Amino acid sequence: MCYMTLLSTTAEDDLAVNNNGLVRFSSELPGIPEEKYLSFKNQWYIGSQHGCSCGFRHLYTSSVELGFGEPQEWYSEEASDIEATLQVIAIIRKLVERGELVDCVDAWAHGQETAEPLEGDLEINLAKINDPSFRFFENRRFLFLNQA
Repeated sequence: MCYMTLLSTTAEDDLAVNNNGLVRFSSELPGIPEEKYLSFKNQWYIGSQHGCSCGFRHLYTSSVELGFGEPQEWYSEEASDIEATLQVIAIIRKLVERGELVDCVDAWAHGQETAEPLEGDLEINLAKINDPSFRFFENRRFLFLNQA
């Protein structure tokens, strides 16, 4: 059981040029049923240093009411997870600022044969969220915007 974070975009860019020890973009999707929720033709799996997407900042389905927030001392997060998430949101931000459409789905993969219904679609206005506050929300689809 692992997080699997999927991204789709109108951008034709090869996102794999950003691959490093913490973040790996792959145009070969992992084959999970939640792939059906992606909206755009250029689709990517975002893996972390663990191979799955567990090496990013996530909020569980039951805690998404906490929203976005910078790492806190009272809640231990791995420095590598924070850095990996910062790298991903910086790439998404560049695409959106250029006028590309980008969405993502954060799925909990547990060998299911059918996709879990999404808990919701959220429009994420990057003009109102700083990068250190960003985290993925389990079982949600984000549509990224940049509206001042």
